[in-house]
Amino acid sequence: MVGRVEGKVFNHDQPEGLEVDSMSAQKPHLNLVVIGHVDHGKSTLMGRFLYEVGAVDERIIREYEEEAKKLGRETWKFAWVLDKLKEERERGLTIDLGFYKFETKKFFFTLIDAPGHRDFVKNMVTGASQADCALLVVSAKEGEYEAGISPGGQTREHAFLAKTMGVDQIMVAINKMDTVNYSKERYEEVRSGVARLLRMVGYRISKVQFVPTSAWYGDNVTKRSDKTPWYTGPTLLEAFDMFEEPPRPIDKPLRIPVQDVYSIRGVGTVPVGRVETGILKVGDVVVFMPPNIKGEVKSIETHHTRIPQALPGDNIGFNVKGVERTALRRGDVAGHPTKPPTVAEEFVGRIFVLYHPTAIAAGYTPVLHVHTATVPVRFAAIEKKLDPRTGAVVEDNPPFIKQGDAAVVRFKPLKPVVIERYSEIPQLGRFAIRDSGRTVAAGVVIDLKPAEIR
Repeated sequence: MVGRVEGKVFNHDQPEGLEVDSMSAQKPHLNLVVIGHVDHGKSTLMGRFLYEVGAVDERIIREYEEEAKKLGRETWKFAWVLDKLKEERERGLTIDLGFYKFETKKFFFTLIDAPGHRDFVKNMVTGASQADCALLVVSAKEGEYEAGISPGGQTREHAFLAKTMGVDQIMVAINKMDTVNYSKERYEEVRSGVARLLRMVGYRISKVQFVPTSAWYGDNVTKRSDKTPWYTGPTLLEAFDMFEEPPRPIDKPLRIPVQDVYSIRGVGTVPVGRVETGILKVGDVVVFMPPNIKGEVKSIETHHTRIPQALPGDNIGFNVKGVERTALRRGDVAGHPTKPPTVAEEFVGRIFVLYHPTAIAAGYTPVLHVHTATVPVRFAAIEKKLDPRTGAVVEDNPPFIKQGDAAVVRFKPLKPVVIERYSEIPQLGRFAIRDSGRTVAAGVVIDLKPAEIR
C-alpha cells in the first residue's frame, strides 16, 4: 500500500520508520470511512481523489493503467489504488480494509476504504467502528441509486450501521453524474431520497454536504466542474474540511480494541488498533482482555513514526514485552490493569431490528459485532418492545420482535467478549447483530453483568 505524507511516498506494509512532516503532526487527525452500495464507485472515486491530492505516485497509476488495459478493464485503474489485493483485482471487489493517508488544509486523514459488497459488511462494521466521519458514495445512474436505497440495499444498511457505530459526521458524493448527463433533476431526486434516509437514521441534514461527482472524469473531486454550473457547493476536497474534530476522551479509562497482531523480527509482538479512550504511554503495563494477559509497552508507532504516547483517535502499533503473538487475537481489548476492559457474561441492549425475514424470539443465536470483535450471541430474553420513534415501552416480555421493531433484549455471548456500557464508554458500547450475511439489528449496551475472570 503506497501513500505520501507531504511529498514523501512510503509503503504502509513495511514496518520501517518514517519521519512525518511536522505539519502533519500538528493538524488534527480524522479517521474517514468510505461506505456505500457495491459498484457505486467508491474505490474509483477515492483512487482518483488520492491521485489528485498527490497521495499516490503518478508512476503507480500509469502501471495500473497498463495492467487494466491488458484485462480490458481500463475503468478500474483508480480503484486499484485501493484494491491492492490480487483477489480483489480479479473480482473487481473490495474485500479487506485499506488504510491510506492524505492531508487537506485543515486535517490529516486516515482513509479506511470499506467494502460495499454484502459478503464483506463484516469488515465494513470494523471500519466504521474506527471512524470519526464517513463519506457515503451513492450512484446517480438509473437503477443503481434505486438498488442501493431499497430495503435490501447497502446504501441503507451502511447508513444505519455508520450511525450505530458512532460515526456522527457524514457527507455524500452523488457519483457517476456523467451517466445521467450531469442532470440537476436527477441530482435533486437522489439528494432528497438520501437526505430522507439519513434523517431517519438520525443525522442532521443541515450539516450534510451532497457533492455531485464523476469519479471517472474527476468532476468536483478536487476541482470545480463546469459541467455542473447549477451546483454552487464545495468540491469533495473542500467538503472534507467542513468536518469537525470530534472530542478526544482522554479522561476515560484506556481502551484499545485489537485489529491485528504481528510478530516483527527484532521487535517482538506488535498489536495494532485504534485508541478509543484514554492515553497509552511508553512504559505502561497493559492488560489484554478477555485472555487476561499483561505486558509492558516498549514502543508506540503511528504511520511508521515513533511516538511517546498515543491519544484517542490514533491508529497505532505498539510493541508489548512479555506477550506471545499467539496469545492475542483480533477483538481483544487493551487497557490499564487498574481499570481493565470489562468482559461481559450477559448484557442488556436497546436494539432496532433492521432486517429479518420472519420474527425473532428468545433462543435466536446470530453473531455479535462490537468494536473489532465478532462472537456468537444468544437472545436470552426479549424484555421490552419499544416505540421506535419515542422509545416508550409498548409491551413487556413480548413473545417475538420483527423488522422495524425497537426492543430491550438480554443477550448472552457464547464466547468471552469485551463490551462496555454505552453511557460509560460509548466507543465499546455500540454493536451490530448479523446473520447469514445480513445486518439484523443494531443497538447500544444499557447494562451488563461482568464475567468472573479466572
